[in-house]
Amino acid sequence: MFIQPWDAALDDAEWQNWIADGHDFGQLCVNGPSGPPVVVPTHFTPDDGRLLIHLARPNPVWKAIERDPNVTFTVIGDYAFVPGPWRAKPDTPPTDGVPTSYYAAVQFACRARVIDDPEAKADLLRRQMAHFQPDGDHAPIDPDEPPYGRLLPGIRGLRLDVIDVRAKFKYDDHKPVEHRTAVADRLTRRGQGLDIPTARQQLHRRDRVGTWSP
Repeated sequence: MFIQPWDAALDDAEWQNWIADGHDFGQLCVNGPSGPPVVVPTHFTPDDGRLLIHLARPNPVWKAIERDPNVTFTVIGDYAFVPGPWRAKPDTPPTDGVPTSYYAAVQFACRARVIDDPEAKADLLRRQMAHFQPDGDHAPIDPDEPPYGRLLPGIRGLRLDVIDVRAKFKYDDHKPVEHRTAVADRLTRRGQGLDIPTARQQLHRRDRVGTWSP
């Protein structure tokens, strides 16, 4: 992932807070045993320097991980297409503006560990359920009791130990504050897809960055 200096995360807290703010779905990318990489969309749970995942036992990802446990997990969100006229410089025709995409992306370089022990899988699921269903409105996750006991053999757990993190927040931070504010207003008015959370992220960066300078 190419990151311009003005697109970089301001600090680790920025991408950590962004992930914690409901961005818990991404793509697991694994080197294929032969041919192209295996890419699996899935929810994940951050867990003290690790990402926790579970997938169906027939998933083709397992053979790839056995061959090479070095994987990438990528999360993308708060994205929108910004039309050229919105980015035209002052005193130039709107059609001279060059369009772009705004987005946030976090890529985790990880080493994968497969979990097959029933109790260890149950513990992984408990941690995931504590994240996704914090009210506890589910049956006990016990490898010896229904309903999860009979379902656990059909899945495998996956612990991704995070080795490195690359984060990108592409929101025109090298442009003047007035420009970014105007684009955020346009996104809010348009209100399509992820326009509104993109505008919110744009303004968050504006308030923290001001105008980027080398």
